[in-house]
Amino acid sequence: MFRGNRRLLVLLAITAWGVLAGYRSIAMGFPTKPVTLIIPYPAGGSSDGTGRGLANSAKKYLGQPVIPENKPGGGGTVGPSLMVTKPADGYTLCAFPPFGTAVAWHMGKLSFNPLDDVTRIIRYTGTHYGIVVRADAPWKTIQDLVKYAKANPKKVTYGSTGVGSAAHLAMEELSALSGMELVHMPYKGGAETNPALLGGHVDIVCDSTGWGPLVEAGKFRLLATLGPQRLPRYSQAPTLKEAGYDMIALAPMEVAGPKGLSGSIVKLLHDAFRKAMDEPEFLAALKTFDMPALYLNSAECDKAAREEFEKVGKLVQRLGLNNK
Repeated sequence: MFRGNRRLLVLLAITAWGVLAGYRSIAMGFPTKPVTLIIPYPAGGSSDGTGRGLANSAKKYLGQPVIPENKPGGGGTVGPSLMVTKPADGYTLCAFPPFGTAVAWHMGKLSFNPLDDVTRIIRYTGTHYGIVVRADAPWKTIQDLVKYAKANPKKVTYGSTGVGSAAHLAMEELSALSGMELVHMPYKGGAETNPALLGGHVDIVCDSTGWGPLVEAGKFRLLATLGPQRLPRYSQAPTLKEAGYDMIALAPMEVAGPKGLSGSIVKLLHDAFRKAMDEPEFLAALKTFDMPALYLNSAECDKAAREEFEKVGKLVQRLGLNNK
């Protein structure tokens, strides 16, 4: 009896070793060619800048280039929609916006499930948003803007990074809280919203901190930020909460791959990107766009995404944007 049990234990040990060896062999053979990181926004914006910084910094840890590829559109959902159709081999990843994809799903505008059809690898930063106007605009404060917009319904236009984007939802929530009626003008990303504001095509832009250089150059005026506290570089601008509007809007960014990515490859990619987060190029990109380093590992990413998904669903329903 004892000998039989011992044989069984030996067989189980050999089997387990074989499985682990298989995982190791997969990981050791990866990557053998460049990895593509889809960035779902145009070149020049904050998501592009930080995504490129992370990709370039990961090269030394993967032994292969990580090539950024811009696929903008759909409020940041076109890129992920392309990524989920690729083989689950680790060679096509996406700078994944969990907030934007959750919004699109709840609005009935997404062709895949942003929880079950992706493999989350790492969370690396989050996007702060601000409301900016041209420097020659008549509104000196966010309260000035709200007062004017309430007195002139549908006369004030604002640009965002697309229908269903975090910026769009934030402005709709602010409008609901304050009683404004604004006209939404969607764009593909920050590289388009800033020129639109400069050229007078819109009156306001709500976007991530890609507007920073134009604020510093005196061409834009920052009326308010949407995070939980003021941005150190723009400490003169209050948060919306400080200004009397009880809301906060932040949008994290993750690296994700298609559904079914093996655990060994996920770990290898996670470890490379985690080390890349400490590299000077990535840290410089965060500083340029006033974005924080927000680290979560794969399991933490998945847990947070599911919690945020539920919150977003309630927000979309409350704002009457649920078309499903």
